Amino acid sequence: MTENTIKKYCLAGVVLFAFAMPLFVHSPTYLHISIMLLLFAYMTTTWNLVGGFAGVLPLGHSVFVGIGAYTSTILWLQYAISPWIGMLVGGVISGIVGFLIGKPTLKMRGAYFALSTMAFVEGIRVVVENLSYLGPFKLNGPRGLNIPPLSGGEGSFAAFQFASKEPYYYIILTMLIAVLALTWYISRSKLGYYLTAGGEEPDAAEALGINVSKYKVQAMVMSAFLTSLAGTFLAQLTLFIYPKSVLTLDLSFELAFIALIGGRGSLAGPVIGALLLRPVSEFSRIYLSDSLPGMHLILFGAILVVVMLLQPSGLTAPLTARFNALVKRIAYDGENSSREVHDEYA
Repeated sequence: MTENTIKKYCLAGVVLFAFAMPLFVHSPTYLHISIMLLLFAYMTTTWNLVGGFAGVLPLGHSVFVGIGAYTSTILWLQYAISPWIGMLVGGVISGIVGFLIGKPTLKMRGAYFALSTMAFVEGIRVVVENLSYLGPFKLNGPRGLNIPPLSGGEGSFAAFQFASKEPYYYIILTMLIAVLALTWYISRSKLGYYLTAGGEEPDAAEALGINVSKYKVQAMVMSAFLTSLAGTFLAQLTLFIYPKSVLTLDLSFELAFIALIGGRGSLAGPVIGALLLRPVSEFSRIYLSDSLPGMHLILFGAILVVVMLLQPSGLTAPLTARFNALVKRIAYDGENSSREVHDEYA
């Protein structure tokens, strides 16, 4: 058995395990934690299109989550438009906003780009908190918007509401697999090579005729669109949104922490980072939110310092090296066993 075949079997095994997990995990609490883990792995993967491949550090991606959440919720509450349609509308709006943000700011380098994105998301949050209406659209200021559950507690696919956690789990799992497949394709496309070159050596890339700013803006638009879809999912999962839940720097920082600890610019980095950090976040909120609010960010910071000191490129690199060594050993042992059996019967 070749190394590539073994890796394909391992990948298939992980995917099958992920789809089968709700059959064994019946606790709503642990299923909710699993959903949040997949959601943050999804959002960090979309963040990674800009923050990883393009080599910049965006700290304002929560604005796209907020746009997706508010757009689909307003369209559902005021016009009875299905959240699935609202999800796409929010994605388009986020893509436009991503273009408007990225066009001027992605020409900046270092901390200037990060600070500009932070300022933008904070500005949007303040505006939303102080407006009850934006034209005909009800924002409800700091009180936020509540999505009434369907009467009778019955689920409805069109309304994006379900009576149990399992449908939400499978929806976000499918979204994560789709965005990982898209990221894998982009990383091996011309766009991916241009983004990597522009992120690592922008001056050299521009000297070779690559329009670095243009491709970074394209990545920002795609990232904004995909991140916005997570906002709709989060709104329908919690049935309640307010500015400090979806338009907050805490969320933007958390996505950056997950990517940096897992390994930015890699395919598995966001997933590995989410597997490590999301349980820490959820359990700290469950058990420490009353006495130590925000403790999860302190823990994230401590973990980030340790990882950056010991493994600056993130945890994906050493884990990938060990996995490849194990696969190579299995393939080598299998080849030797087959050779021995062939010699015995020869």
